[in-house]
Parts: sequence; structure tokens; C-alpha cells
Amino acid sequence: MVILAQNWAQAFMKANPGKVVQVSGGGSGTGVAALINGTADLANASRPIKDKERKQLTKRRGVQAQEFRVALDSLAVYVPAANKIESLTIPQLKKIFRGQTTNWKDVGGEDKPIVLYSRENNSGTYAYFKEHVLDNEDFAATAQTLPGTAAVINAVSKDSGGIGYGGIAYAEGVRTVKVAPADGEPVEPTMENATSGKYPLSRFLNIYSAGEATGIAKDYIDFVLSAEGQEVVEGVGYYPLPKEATAAAE
Repeated sequence: MVILAQNWAQAFMKANPGKVVQVSGGGSGTGVAALINGTADLANASRPIKDKERKQLTKRRGVQAQEFRVALDSLAVYVPAANKIESLTIPQLKKIFRGQTTNWKDVGGEDKPIVLYSRENNSGTYAYFKEHVLDNEDFAATAQTLPGTAAVINAVSKDSGGIGYGGIAYAEGVRTVKVAPADGEPVEPTMENATSGKYPLSRFLNIYSAGEATGIAKDYIDFVLSAEGQEVVEGVGYYPLPKEATAAAE
């Protein structure tokens, strides 16, 4: 979410002279840890905060974590532009990223070894993919971990056997494949399919605060959830919140 947050911060500061928002990257786990430690006012996370993180925050800072849904994303599966594979099922993806399927010919592609690119384990994207595709089993030991989705995209774009995953906003120089649940039809990771829930790997992107957001932090979240803030979401390449979405968690 770092590029999205940087764009939000720039737009917010332009609209609110004198108010400063600083953005750092490093993965959802890094952001939540900073929130727990009190070194950040807000944490961006592309996964829900974990129960143990909620307990750590309450123990350390004496408050409850507050969740704000701020955007919608289709976690896309990327292949090189020249790869002719049109779609993959969740079970096929699991076998690929578990290292059980190692050649593209086994899923209807060329006779070419599959090269796996993944996010690092403190990434919310990594955690989401591991839970929803791998059923919380481990990635193949051969998977190359990279520090950001942009790095995954860059690697896949240059590797004819490559495959990776990441937020839809980064889909440049590669091609997204349709994804099908075990017993369903392949679905494209479009805004319509993400909003309706039809795409099987759609998810909310979140911001967390320690207790009730106040001061500039509250002003920033209000801006993010405003029409102007949601325009930034679309401009970056993610999807604005559906109108019926609840901005703050229960």
C-alpha cells in the first residue's frame, strides 16, 4: 500500500497546508509493529490485524485497535506478457506455489520450468495469499522472496517462466490471469468483479489506529474516505470502496 499511501499523503498535505504526513514502507507486519510500539500513528495493512497483534497493542498502549476499510483490491496473479496461459484455478495455484507443479506444460502452457516469485513473510499480501490460496501451508522452498510487489512484477516481466502475485495497481509490463475457485468459472480481477465479490481473491485494504484516531491522524483518515481520497485510490490503480462498504470495523 506504500504507493497508495504516498499519494494520499501528498494530496492531503496539498489540501491542508501546514499539516504533515510521513509515509514509510516495509510490509503490513512492519506497519502494525510500529503502531504497537508507538512509533507510528497509523498503520496501513493489506490484511486484517491478527488477534495477537490486537492483544499486544492493548497491552502496550492500553487501547483497542480501530480498523478503517479504505480501498478494495484484487490480488492478481501475474505472468509474463508472452505467457499464453489465460486462467488458473485456486487448486492449480496452490500446487504451483507449493512446488508440486513445476512445469508450465502441466497446466496447459509451454514445456518450460515455472519460476516462483513471492513477497516476504511480513507482507500482508504474502499472508493473504498463503491463507486463501495455500490453505496456510508453506510456499515452495524455491520461491524467490522480494521486498515489494513492484519488485515481483519487475522480476516476472523479465523471466519467461515466471509467475508472481500482488495488488492489481502494479500490473504493468506483465499480464494478469483469470482465477477460478475450485468449482467455478475463471474470473478477471476487475473492479466490478472485486466489488461484487465474484473475483475469489478480492480483499479490503485497511488503516489501523491505536484507539480513536485524533488530530491530524483523524483528519487524514477522513480525507482518505472522502470523495477526493477515493479518487486517489482509483488514480493509483486500486478500486474505491463500494458504496455499501462499512468504513470502520465493528
